[in-house]
Amino acid sequence: MFESSNHPVISRRATLRLLGALCSCAVVLLAHLPAARAQSPDHSTEALRKLNESVAALIKKVSPSVVQILVTGYGPLEEGEHGSTASVIGRQRAIGSGFVIDPSGYIVTNAHVVNGAQRVQVVLPPADAEGTLEAALSTRTTVVPARIIGVAREIDLAVIKIDAGKLPALALGLYRKVGQGEIVFAFGSPEGLRNTVTMGVVSAVARQTEQDSPLVYIQTDAPINPGNSGGPLVNVNGEVVGVNTFILSQSGGNEGLGFAIPSNVVGVAFRQLRQFGHLHRAEIGIGIQTVTPNLAAALSLPRTYGVVVSDVLPGSPAEAAGVQIGDVLAAVDGRDADNLPRVAFHFYSVETGDKVHLDILRGKERLAFDVPVMEPPRDMDQITALADPERNLVPALGILGVEIDKKIAAMVTDLRDPFGIIVAARSAGAGVEVSLNAGDVIRTLNGRPMTTLDRLRAALKALPPGTPVALQVQRDQKLLFLSFTLDQP
Repeated sequence: MFESSNHPVISRRATLRLLGALCSCAVVLLAHLPAARAQSPDHSTEALRKLNESVAALIKKVSPSVVQILVTGYGPLEEGEHGSTASVIGRQRAIGSGFVIDPSGYIVTNAHVVNGAQRVQVVLPPADAEGTLEAALSTRTTVVPARIIGVAREIDLAVIKIDAGKLPALALGLYRKVGQGEIVFAFGSPEGLRNTVTMGVVSAVARQTEQDSPLVYIQTDAPINPGNSGGPLVNVNGEVVGVNTFILSQSGGNEGLGFAIPSNVVGVAFRQLRQFGHLHRAEIGIGIQTVTPNLAAALSLPRTYGVVVSDVLPGSPAEAAGVQIGDVLAAVDGRDADNLPRVAFHFYSVETGDKVHLDILRGKERLAFDVPVMEPPRDMDQITALADPERNLVPALGILGVEIDKKIAAMVTDLRDPFGIIVAARSAGAGVEVSLNAGDVIRTLNGRPMTTLDRLRAALKALPPGTPVALQVQRDQKLLFLSFTLDQP
């Protein structure tokens, strides 16, 4: 009875003690639960944190080599109400981007950034240009003068040089390793906003803007805007895979269609522009076009793709070797000639005096030719690029002129006489209306030979208003007179 009567009492006390212990444990567990959760790893957040750190490291590596370019000079005016005025130039200021490609101060940018430049300045980033708040708000800038080393308008690249000691330079990446969908970063100064970086992917590794264009571009959706021109497009290793050059846009701003010049073209162009000031466009004397199925059917070509010879220049090495119009290129120096850009780029890598081995498809025949390489005479664009917009301006006629000396005369093979003034471009603000065109050669003014720009300016200044003037001009290998009345001295 004793045991049985007291058992319920003992059980109740034991139960109360057990409940008390459990509550104490629960309190302890609840107290430590948030801390335990905070200490447990969140793998998704950690991955994002590592991505952030990687991008920050990339910016810190690349930004010190990216510069802003300030240009003052002359450029084409916008189209007017009564038609295009692309051949008329006016005073302009422009902002672009570039990057240091050599520690001694060589900088790569776009040709259109420095086109018509009278003065070029480079804004160097501060030493701590790494994307921090302090760096972004810093007003410390270093502006140094730059000189143009070389310009290649045909591929829209230029090289300029500054003297600012040893600078951090960016390496060029391998274009052949660029892949569609690869993450890339565009650096530059869009709309003048220095030290800007945007991120995107490679939308297409090779894009032709025209079917017969020898150039291909990297297409990217990394936001690019006016002012980004000449800035680098870099991969995740901080290597330059392209130079941002233009966008396709209906609004004038970024719409996800940006284009960059591939790094392999940049590398070849930099070496030649640095050494020669222009590109060595080695030729064998042929014109080439892309083969399309329609063209192949119309001309009964042996295949529906590739490259066809559309022209053979009279007297050229190609004509002497036996190449004919309508021949299809099967291979050039052992490399398949599947597309026009590949063939065109190959000619940038050969030297004058070399021989190019052509494998030709002509009907059902396969022929082979070894054709000597020649360097064509420098064209008018390359000559007029020598004009300094300040020193070469003739305000009374509204032109930029280039004096013909022995060096220039050797470049222009169709001159009647080795003297005169080549019209490089027209400028706004002329005192008279004179129908001069770019490429014209001014020979005489009222019968007096014009051999220098100073002589031409002095002759015009000495004439009183209302004086009739006759310029003798060579245009397209023919001589003609342009007459007008001088309204202003």
